[in-house]
Amino acid sequence: MTSLVPLPVHPAAHRAGVDDPDWTAMARVLVVRPDNVGDVIMTVPALRALRAAAPQARIDLLASPAGAAAAPLVPEVDDVVVASVSWQRLPGPVADEDADPDAELVATLAGRRYDAAVILTSFSQSPWPAALLCRRAGIGIRIGTSKEFGGDALTHWVPAPPDGGHQVDRGLEVLAAVGVPSRGVDLAVTVPITDHPAPAGRYVVVAPGASCPSRRWSPERFATAGRGIAGRGWTVVVTGTAKEADLVARAAAGVPGAVTLVGELDLAGLADLVAGADAAVVNNSGGAHLADAVGTPVVELFAGTEEVGQYAPRTVRAEVLTRPVACSPCRQLVCPFDQECLDIAPERVVDAVVRVARART
Repeated sequence: MTSLVPLPVHPAAHRAGVDDPDWTAMARVLVVRPDNVGDVIMTVPALRALRAAAPQARIDLLASPAGAAAAPLVPEVDDVVVASVSWQRLPGPVADEDADPDAELVATLAGRRYDAAVILTSFSQSPWPAALLCRRAGIGIRIGTSKEFGGDALTHWVPAPPDGGHQVDRGLEVLAAVGVPSRGVDLAVTVPITDHPAPAGRYVVVAPGASCPSRRWSPERFATAGRGIAGRGWTVVVTGTAKEADLVARAAAGVPGAVTLVGELDLAGLADLVAGADAAVVNNSGGAHLADAVGTPVVELFAGTEEVGQYAPRTVRAEVLTRPVACSPCRQLVCPFDQECLDIAPERVVDAVVRVARART
């Protein structure tokens, strides 16, 4: 007779009898968040809580090359391990199918002798690849959350928070389950003083870029909105990376007195610029979270790739503009339709800027 294989227990049951880590005894802790800038910024409340629970520990961040740019703004982070991890890469040609894509990273983590790893994910991401990597690196305590079973790769398998919860709350709930209380949900980062001169007078920052085409409002509509914003008395500063030069040029076209900054600012410089603005107009991208973190009101063009409630700014005045569509959340890099979710009239953006912009005396 065939014997039955026991079904995996629910995460809550798996946690029963497992002691919370002794955070006060740890020397080195790794926080894993290897995706985009905005995701790292939304990790700030979790890092702040962890720093308070383990004030003696060195806290390092495992981040992507893009996300690592945010680390200098976060005083709770002591060092950054920068890596393009295999489970975050898009499918494509493999140079050597027999090679271990994460072998070098495993060796790096092993050499740092971490006591614990906290793996933070969105609801649609799995912690198990990172957990397996951390186990290979000899990290004894591995904390994460997931609805699906992944064996003992996690030593502390936290029950999954609700899918629709905000990403900030998700990270804090994971830590609360292992004895780390929240220290607040605000995204406050350190804004450095840079040598990039700010525009004279009052200005609004416009950032037409995003990590993928499906999240980008039309640059021509940005330009129309920019003309309306300029007409209300603001200088419009359109900014982007060197790769976004064409996008910036199109978004600034015909905007009276527009200032364009292409590839001139690192993230620290951008934070300084945004912190001095009356408002920021952005896509659902890292720019929205950066503005939230430096206290600048936001008008956000939110594509249907994600759910608004998981990512919306919450600590500043903000208006999130989107259109409900049946295909949302799609998580597509390129919209297969006509971006109906971003069919937002520029006039609505101008009116929103007027409503949220901070008053100056």
